[in-house]
Amino acid sequence: MINNQPPDTPSTDLTKPEQPEQAPARKTFVLRRKADAEATPHFRIRYADELNATQLAAVEQTEGPVLVIAGAGTGKTRTLVYRVARLIEMGIKPEQILLLTFTRKSAQEMLRRAAALVGSRAEQVNGGTFHSFANLTLRKYAQLLNYQSTFTILDQGDCEDVMNLLRARMGFDTKGRRFPRKQTLASMISASINRMTPIREIIEEDYPQYRRDVEEIEKLARSYQEYKRMHNLMDYDDLLVNMALLLQKHPELRERLGETHRYIMVDEYQDTNKLQHEVVRLLAERHQNVMVVGDDSQSIYSFRGANFRNIMDFPRGFPGTTVITLEENYRSVQPILNFTNEVLSHAIEKYEKHLYTRRPGGALPMVVSTADEHLQSEFIVQQILELREQGVELNEIAVLFRSSFLSFDLEIELTKANIPYVKMGGFKFIETAHVKDLIAHLRVVHNPRDVVSWNRILLLLEGVGPRTAQRVVDEIADGRLEITRQGAESARKIGNAAVGELFDMLLTLLPEKMSVPEKVDQLIRYYKPIMRGKYDDYIKREKDLEMFSEIAGRYRSLNSFLADMALEPPTESVTGIEDGKEDEQLILSTIHSAKGLEWNTVFVIWALDGRFPSTWAAGSLDQMEEERRLMYVATTRAKDRLIITYPINIFDRESGMVLSKPSRFIADIPEEIAEKWVVSQE
Repeated sequence: MINNQPPDTPSTDLTKPEQPEQAPARKTFVLRRKADAEATPHFRIRYADELNATQLAAVEQTEGPVLVIAGAGTGKTRTLVYRVARLIEMGIKPEQILLLTFTRKSAQEMLRRAAALVGSRAEQVNGGTFHSFANLTLRKYAQLLNYQSTFTILDQGDCEDVMNLLRARMGFDTKGRRFPRKQTLASMISASINRMTPIREIIEEDYPQYRRDVEEIEKLARSYQEYKRMHNLMDYDDLLVNMALLLQKHPELRERLGETHRYIMVDEYQDTNKLQHEVVRLLAERHQNVMVVGDDSQSIYSFRGANFRNIMDFPRGFPGTTVITLEENYRSVQPILNFTNEVLSHAIEKYEKHLYTRRPGGALPMVVSTADEHLQSEFIVQQILELREQGVELNEIAVLFRSSFLSFDLEIELTKANIPYVKMGGFKFIETAHVKDLIAHLRVVHNPRDVVSWNRILLLLEGVGPRTAQRVVDEIADGRLEITRQGAESARKIGNAAVGELFDMLLTLLPEKMSVPEKVDQLIRYYKPIMRGKYDDYIKREKDLEMFSEIAGRYRSLNSFLADMALEPPTESVTGIEDGKEDEQLILSTIHSAKGLEWNTVFVIWALDGRFPSTWAAGSLDQMEEERRLMYVATTRAKDRLIITYPINIFDRESGMVLSKPSRFIADIPEEIAEKWVVSQE
C-alpha cells in the first residue's frame, strides 16, 4: 500500500506482473514529491512530551497571526522558548526570527534556554527590547529621517536638563505663577508621545492644575523636539516614534525589513503602547507571521502608556488570527485559583479563561478584617512569625499593597519585631522627601541644636538659599538664636519673613502638654502650602501626610515617636536571626512591582474600598477595571497561601468619608471559595 499519496496520484505496483507462487510478499512504499521530502523537518525535540496540549498548539502554529492568552503561571516563557526552537528546527534562519520583550534580561534568558535545546543557532536570533531593536535599525537608516547615524540617546536626567534649559531660555522660570518643573514637563511630553495623545488632553486628564499654561507647555514641547533634531539627539520615546515613522514613510524599506524579520514574536503584549503596536503592525504587514503572548487580565500599566486595547483588538487588526488560551497553572494550588477565577469572573471585558492546576491539596484563602490599621499590622507580623516557625522562609513571604504609603505602619511593626524586609516599589517611609521634611521639623523641636535638620527645613522656605540658611544655622549652633518670640524676631532680620514664620510655628509646638498628634496636625497645616509649592505631584503626597498623622496618633511621647521613625532600615541594623547571619528578608511590594514574581505565601493588605480600589478610580470605568486586574495580579502571586486583610472604619480626609466596606472585588466572594475572619484583641 502507498501512504500519503495525493488524490490524483495513480496507484503504482512496483512488482513484476508475474511471480512464482513461492514469491515473497509484496513490499509497500511511500511516494512523496522530492520537494516535499526535502521540506519536511526532522525534529529532535519531542515537543508533545515537553508541552501541554495548548502550549503545543501555540508552538506548532508557525504561520499567520497568533494571539496566545497566557493566564498567570501557565508557562508562557516556556511556550516562547520552544517556539523559537521549533522554528529553527524547521529550517528557518535564526536571523529571520525577531523576539521582542520588555527587558533585555528576559530576551537573553529565553534565547539561552532555546540554545540549550537546539544549539548555538538560537543565539543568532534577533532578541531584545523594542527600544534596542529601534536603536539598531535607526543607526542604519537614520539619514532617511534627516538624522546622522551617530545620534546621541538622552537618558531621563539628560532630558530633564534640556527641558530646564529651554524652560529658562523661554522665560517660563520667571512667570508670575507656578510653572511645571522639568521633571513634570518631561513626564507630560513622554505621556503624550507614548499614548499618541495631544499634550493638551494629557494636561486636562492628569495635570489639571496647569490648564492655564497649556499653550506655553505646547510651545516648549515643540522647542524641545526642535532642539533635539538640531543637535542630533534622541530620547527613549524618539526611538519608537522614529522607528514607526521610518516604516510609515518608506514602503520599500518596510517591505525589506518585513522580509528580514519573517517570524515576529512579542512577549507581554498587554503592556505595549500604541507606538509599539504600530511598529509590530508595519513590520508584519506583508507576511502576517506574528505571534503575541500576553494576558489581558494583567494589563495594569496604563499610567506608563500601556494600551489595554492592543491585546483586545489584536484579532481585528490581524484578520484570521488564531487565538490560543493557556489555562493550566503551574504555580498555585486550586483553592487560590478558584479565588482568582472568581475575582476575574466579574470583569466587563476579557478573554474567557479558567485557571486550573494538577497540584493537589491547598487551603482556602483567608479574608481577614481588623478593627484598625494598627491591628492589621500586628496580625500580619504575628502570622509571619508563625509561618517562619513552620519552616517558611521570610523570602518566600510577600506583603503586597496598592500604593506604597499603605505599608508605612506595617514597616514600623516589622522593625519592632526584628523582622528584616526589603521594599520594592516606591520608597521606604522615612526615605520619602516630604516625610523627611516633617521629621526634620519635629527633630528641631525635640533637639534645637540639630543643625542638619535645621538646614533641611530652612532650604524649604521661599527666598532662602544655602548662604542664608548657613547664617541662621551658625546663629543657632552658637546659641545666639533660639525658638522663642525674641528669636523669631531675630530670625526675620537674619533671614526673611518666611524664616520668622517658621520660628513662630515651631514655637507653637514646644508646650509639653501638647500631644504628639496635635503637634503633627499643627505641623501638617503649616507644611502643606510648602509641599504644594515644592512638588508638582503634591496631591498624591498628601496621602502620605495623612498616614503620617495616623501613625503619630498612637504615640504619647515625641521622643519615642522620633526614636521609632529614626531606626535604621532592618537590612542595615539587624545583625541576623540564625547563627548571626541574616540571609532572608520578607518582601514588601507594590502590586505593580510584584508582577511576574511568586511566593509561597502572599498577604494582600488594605483591601478596603477607597484604598483598593483607590478613590481615584471611582470616576472611570476603565480605571476601575484596571484596579480589578491589579487584584488578579496580586492574588495570582501566591503558590500555597493567600491572606487578604483590611481595616474597617478608617476616616479618609480627602473624601470626608469613613471607609468601612471591604474591597468590592472581594466583598461577595462565596464562603466555599474563601474563609472570612475577624481579628479582635484579646
